[in-house]
Amino acid sequence: MLLILADFLSNYISGFSVFQYLTMRAILGVLTALLISVLFGPLMIRKLQQYQIGQSVRDDGPESHLSKAGTPTMGGALILIAIAVSTLLWSDLSNRYVWITLVVTLLFGAVGWVDDYRKVVEKNSRGLPARWKYFWQSVGGLGAALVLYFTAESPVEVDLLVPYMKDYAIELGIGFVVLTYFVIVGSSNAVNLTDGLDGLAIMPTVLVAGALAVFCYLSGHVKFAEYLQIPYVAGSGELIVFCGAMVGAGLGFLWFNTYPAQVFMGDVGALALGAALGVVAVIVRQELVLVIMGGVFVMETVSVILQVGSFKLTGRRIFRMAPIHHHFELKGWPEPRVIVRFWIITVILVLIGLASLKLR
Repeated sequence: MLLILADFLSNYISGFSVFQYLTMRAILGVLTALLISVLFGPLMIRKLQQYQIGQSVRDDGPESHLSKAGTPTMGGALILIAIAVSTLLWSDLSNRYVWITLVVTLLFGAVGWVDDYRKVVEKNSRGLPARWKYFWQSVGGLGAALVLYFTAESPVEVDLLVPYMKDYAIELGIGFVVLTYFVIVGSSNAVNLTDGLDGLAIMPTVLVAGALAVFCYLSGHVKFAEYLQIPYVAGSGELIVFCGAMVGAGLGFLWFNTYPAQVFMGDVGALALGAALGVVAVIVRQELVLVIMGGVFVMETVSVILQVGSFKLTGRRIFRMAPIHHHFELKGWPEPRVIVRFWIITVILVLIGLASLKLR
């Protein structure tokens, strides 16, 4: 939106041409989303407290969580507002990738909002029934997959890139739709499962979003993409603004979500942010790298699958409690220790993912 104004003003004042640079708009996207989150965070918390929109806590969970009952939740709505406003202000709105990513993010956020509202406001412990939750997630994931498949301008946009291997990609054909569906829906639910401790999900999301911003910039630049031997996806560079907005909004939210949390993001934030990471990774053809960088999310999801599968098949549990962050808590790790160690693991995994740009 402001890019259009800057283009017009640059005809009269040359200094406004600086807004043509992706890196400049990405920085402004980070700062805009950060300011929105930090400035409106206290107001959001007061309103959530006023309407008694507080978190409920499981009785069979760690005892340390009992004190969290009543902490305001659904704060992820502010994250989404900050991302949307920042993206609309600083990105090129003629870019199809911007709209695909933004629509998917907001749709998954809407699904999470309904689920949270039913649980917290209407006091319906079931929330949004699972079949309807997955139905609407499937609508968003499959819809994005079909749009990306039928609007692809080159074969490379629907091939699966294998990281760390030179000149090797798998032709997916219509399989691209299936893969994209699972990446978006799977990533959404993985982040949601991770969101169980103060700041545990948001910081890895920020780190992975920052790394994806690097991939977006390089994949959208024909010379850099050719030099690094990664797929050149025309127009994907514009997503650096969206990823920057995710980073800024996430850091601003972490200001209030850090231990001990003043507010939780709820499903409205977790489902949306996970879907956003998934769709960006698909666009820049880095689905497998997302699995590496989001290893904490993968670990949390696998722990739940193993726990449920083991209990149904053998009647025994592998972990003291799933997702796995609760297992470490019940082993006696203080909550901040679990959180920070998972953050450190994410930093390492993100660096390994970024190394795929040169290790081939």
